[in-house]
Amino acid sequence: MTVAERSCWVEQTEAGAVLHVAGSWRVDSLATLSRALGVALAGSGAPRGIDGSRLETLDTAGALVLLRALAQAGADPQALDLSGFAGRHGRIVALVSERLAATEPPAAPHRSGYIAALGRGTIALGHLIVGHISFLGLVAVEFARLVRHPSSLRTRELFVQLGRTGVSAIPVIALLTFLIGVIVAYLLGMQAEQYGANIFVVDGVALGMVREFSPLIVATIVAGRSGAAFTAQLGTMKLTEEIDALRTLGLSAEQVLVMPRVLALVIALPLLVFVGNIAGIGGAMVISDAMLDITPATFIERLHASLAARHYVIGLAKAPVFALAIAVIGCRMGFAVARDTRAIGASTTSTVVQCIVTVILIDALFAVLFQELAL
Repeated sequence: MTVAERSCWVEQTEAGAVLHVAGSWRVDSLATLSRALGVALAGSGAPRGIDGSRLETLDTAGALVLLRALAQAGADPQALDLSGFAGRHGRIVALVSERLAATEPPAAPHRSGYIAALGRGTIALGHLIVGHISFLGLVAVEFARLVRHPSSLRTRELFVQLGRTGVSAIPVIALLTFLIGVIVAYLLGMQAEQYGANIFVVDGVALGMVREFSPLIVATIVAGRSGAAFTAQLGTMKLTEEIDALRTLGLSAEQVLVMPRVLALVIALPLLVFVGNIAGIGGAMVISDAMLDITPATFIERLHASLAARHYVIGLAKAPVFALAIAVIGCRMGFAVARDTRAIGASTTSTVVQCIVTVILIDALFAVLFQELAL
């Protein structure tokens, strides 16, 4: 009889098949034990019990190989009749039997087709849009309460948020819009110079900056700064149960946390757009003087003649709508964060994407509306 054959064999009894194990069942002989179990259990059916009276040594690896082989043969590891095992060996087998399910590899994920994935994505997008609209309604209700009871406004928090969303954003807004003004004027000037129409660069830059470029660029920057910050702040507060603590104290989390952020962004964004208008036109004026021989005095004179007041009013009118969308999405995603740290990062990233897409969609709707109104 070989070593493999001496390590295990099946005996048929009146009560059913019994698997006998003998010798050393340790991690260093797992390959031999696996082959021996395969030979012993082949064609013998599922044993009802295990006899360990001849077992010398056993570790958890050996017990795992034994119980897995019996489970594959159709036996229930939890219902096996253990006989003849020394106390420590019996405890090892019982321990591995209890943990056997946890050692099984996870099932391969089911891969669905493209149509199913598209359907799930559409449903998720629908739930997301409905959630944002519901949160917008909640903000409207809280604003109505604030109008009825102005004293409930957290003035200190409002000014803190104005500083974070407005004042601290001025340098980056001014720099980027200045550079955009330089680039747009440079590109327009390269074409206009061929036809001796340098002066019309002022018209194109001024109209483009105040109506489209400045509101859109400023809203995109604010979405990346403030929208993401709202989600991260509120998500962290939810994770640390500060929002639950506020509600336990009988305070409205929406009044304390959401309304100051929404109002601050609605106030700050038009001001930032104005800063962007000035910086963008200033950048265009600098490059026009350097490249197109348009002096600052000529530039300003042409600006007054070509830029009607309605154009920059339209640009400023877009800003509060963009701000409301960014604030609602940022705050709602913060409240919707799951209670783990990875969810905060995922929600913050999602907030930036959603805010930018929403701003562009709203801007497109404004463009269609103003076209229909001939503005």
